[in-house]
Amino acid sequence: MHQVASSRLTGAAGPFRLAGSSVSRLARLVEVRETHVGRGVFARVAMRRDFVIAEVGGEVLDEHPEDSSYVMELASGRLLEPCAPLRFVNHSCDPNCELFYWWDEEEGTEEDRLWLQTIRPIAPGEQLVIDYAWPADAAIPCRCGAPQCRGWIVDPAERHLLPEPPASDG
Repeated sequence: MHQVASSRLTGAAGPFRLAGSSVSRLARLVEVRETHVGRGVFARVAMRRDFVIAEVGGEVLDEHPEDSSYVMELASGRLLEPCAPLRFVNHSCDPNCELFYWWDEEEGTEEDRLWLQTIRPIAPGEQLVIDYAWPADAAIPCRCGAPQCRGWIVDPAERHLLPEPPASDG
């Protein structure tokens, strides 16, 4: 994840985020479909590079829930349990999107909000994917299918800490 400089943002306060107009805009941009690893998020329209798709909405938590594999860490260290459809953005070792925090230049702080943006042009029907870049101690075998697949869902800087990935059944 990285920071993006911005002017001061305003929005609804509270534990749940994603305003109604944002939901309808997002529904015009993406749809959820089945993939070989479960559900995934797909572009309904063409998107240019550096296009901010949406804020990742959901419930802000202080503690990690026992029953979620979707939780994302916010700049403050709090957690975001994302809501659909962006909770279904899958991992790829060759991502076309990334998550980022807004950087408030005036105050010199990161806002505790997470956004999804493209890092290259995306065609209609293409799956939106990010690099989860998990730490080595949380890594699991990867099934993204990218030509440069690391074999593990892991931060590239920590790949050397893991053994060769298990052989695929495919």
